[in-house]
Amino acid sequence: MTNWNDGYVVDIAYTYGYYPGMNPARLPLAFAFHGLQAPAIQTACELGFGQGLSTNFHAAASTTRWWGNDFNPLQAAFAQELAAASGSGAQLEDSSFSHFCRRDDLPDFDFIALHGIWSWVSEDNRQILLDFIDRKLKPGGVLYLSYNTQPGWSAFMPLRDLLVQHTQLAGNEERGLPTAARIEAALAFATRLFETDPVYAQTNPFMRDRLKMLQQQSRSYLAHEYFNRDWHAEPFAEIHRRFSQAGLQFACPAHYIDHLDMANLTPAQRQCLAEIDDPVLYQSTRDFMVNQTFRRDYWVRGGQVLDERQRVQALALQSVVLLTEPDKVPLTIQNVAAEITLNRLIYEPILQALSDYQPHTLVDLAASLAHRNLNLSQVIDSALMLIGTGHAAPLPPELDAATQAQIARRTADLNAYLLQRAALVLPESQEGDIAHLVSPLTGGGVKVDRVEQLFLLAREVCGDDLEAWPAQAWQHIAAQGKRLVRDGVRLEAEDENLAELATQARLFARTRLPLLRALQVA
Repeated sequence: MTNWNDGYVVDIAYTYGYYPGMNPARLPLAFAFHGLQAPAIQTACELGFGQGLSTNFHAAASTTRWWGNDFNPLQAAFAQELAAASGSGAQLEDSSFSHFCRRDDLPDFDFIALHGIWSWVSEDNRQILLDFIDRKLKPGGVLYLSYNTQPGWSAFMPLRDLLVQHTQLAGNEERGLPTAARIEAALAFATRLFETDPVYAQTNPFMRDRLKMLQQQSRSYLAHEYFNRDWHAEPFAEIHRRFSQAGLQFACPAHYIDHLDMANLTPAQRQCLAEIDDPVLYQSTRDFMVNQTFRRDYWVRGGQVLDERQRVQALALQSVVLLTEPDKVPLTIQNVAAEITLNRLIYEPILQALSDYQPHTLVDLAASLAHRNLNLSQVIDSALMLIGTGHAAPLPPELDAATQAQIARRTADLNAYLLQRAALVLPESQEGDIAHLVSPLTGGGVKVDRVEQLFLLAREVCGDDLEAWPAQAWQHIAAQGKRLVRDGVRLEAEDENLAELATQARLFARTRLPLLRALQVA
């Protein structure tokens, strides 16, 4: 692993993920729920943006001006392509933290985001990041920080250390094996180790399943998640100690489900937490209750507190919109300990009210459902659950028509670029499905898988002629050497693939397309 990147993997690109917690449009609802006023976000920065999908989505779909860096040249180049495609003006560069964070021409920021990178870089780099946040985050500004934490990683850390030790063997380095090959060898070694039934595996039997899970994940993902030289899993109290020294206070979770203790904790656990006054001990104790492995949090520099009247008003006026067809929203969810069933008498009327795919304020939803004995508090909790499970999104504040039209043009240009990419035969270093497009309505990403993207591309070529979509999509799938899978079976014959595409196209046109059109993605 090369020195200039301080032990961070760069010879294999990261996955093309989209991370909604970094969307500033999600701040007002989360903050109001916890009694805080979210700031207006005019300038924002993501440090270590990976492929840059999130930053580019949020830059294209808002008036916020974005900056950022990544020290993987392949990733930075792709992020710059996306910025050019949208015309958002996002300033994204290929540089180290030491170079980017010491630039003297950067503005102060209302919002700074670090997704995972805090856990994967050296202590020197972490000090650079802390200094940057201390100097460049405005008063009232918000930090999004996601990171590996304890106690959930305690059992896995020895196995992770062993895997990394194996990848760093001198023999591997001398043969010049790429990262992916070294990871493959390390996983094979760990499998042989577990076949000897070590006491470690006897004491931690669930680690066998964890190893199997690692073997099934993409090597690109594993390289960046687990195989950097530096890897940290810090308890909340340590994170609080570090960032409070930079003048930040914990605001609230960025992961919306974490707002709802009723869905995550037992009555006894909630009672235990209710007896804790110290906010740091509260979060630390809650992490033990859910065996937390990964936290996504918002931190604020001098948050503005709302009184109860202001809080209720801010919540009531928040608009939300569905991201999933109502009949596809599951009413059973898996929390950290068990499967829970959502109350049909609450969720079914709310989903029905949102089924027109139009934005609705929470107060209007509550008023329209008063005859179903639903109140504003129940509607708010349900909205948080739907957003947290990815089936709904909060909307940003309304903008004037001219600005909204400009945003719509930028997002349309970016989506067009991504649709064209879905049809390309790419070199191995650039392969990887992008499973989201950007909505100017929500200010963020919407799940649209690759086949659906090819249907949207076919629609641009063939219009609403559904019969022509399968052949149009198939020519790209076949050129890429791919095949469809039905009921777990790979379809090899062309006629089988075309028949499956025809079935999927009809379903897409009837169910998904109306939703994507409402979200202004199609």
